[in-house]
Amino acid sequence: MSLTRRACAILETACPAAKAALSRETASAWRDGAITEIGDSRPSLRPARPERPELLPPQQMPRRRGAAGRAALLHAIAHIEFNAIDLAWDMIARFADPTLPREFYDDWVRVGDEEAKHFRLLSNRLVALNVRYGDMPAHDGLWQAAQETADDILARLAIAPLVLEARGLDVTPGMIERLAKAGDNDSVAILRIILEDEIGHVAAGRRWFTHIAAVRGLAPDDAFRTLVRKHYRGRLKPPFNRAGRDAAGFHADWYEPLVPQS
Repeated sequence: MSLTRRACAILETACPAAKAALSRETASAWRDGAITEIGDSRPSLRPARPERPELLPPQQMPRRRGAAGRAALLHAIAHIEFNAIDLAWDMIARFADPTLPREFYDDWVRVGDEEAKHFRLLSNRLVALNVRYGDMPAHDGLWQAAQETADDILARLAIAPLVLEARGLDVTPGMIERLAKAGDNDSVAILRIILEDEIGHVAAGRRWFTHIAAVRGLAPDDAFRTLVRKHYRGRLKPPFNRAGRDAAGFHADWYEPLVPQS
């Protein structure tokens, strides 16, 4: 089976545990050489989804405090990681191109593998807190962003890794601090793994955005700002995790001009 066909199979898998397992199995098969062909299978616009969690508009998400708030936070992060599995494999299947080097596929296979690892870690942590993924509502903002950028790989790279995942670099240190104050060292350890891996994901986004922009004869930083203004409905807001972003090679001259001036 080709890599894109396996990617589509992951996207067509609704069960969260099965999706994560197939993601990890496919990544292992690619690394070991059991899958060698890229293929040309293309995914549907929206991946398969489980019956739960219930998807709500962001403004209707309930607020919780205390221990319930901690579980809700971890559930929200698990939902992001669940969607991120699909975003990585959709990148491979939707935008497969014979002109892209193998390293492009290597990077996004690794991202899909790591997002599945994150989801499993968080799912297991939720179980330890007597919660299962799907027990709480979630919102659909990540996949709405994916649909908005389904026609252009450069737009997808701008919004998914370089806006949304980069935002994760900004907010995760604060979540780690909050959980540490609550004495939840197990959750802190998971979020530290996620933060370190996500630096690599942003780096992959910046690397391939730069490569494809150059192929198109575009200045990468200018092209990034143009695409964010066109496709991103939110606002880029400081404070930014400059150290994490710099570690990913994603420097302030790319994104600070997008910050609204007060």
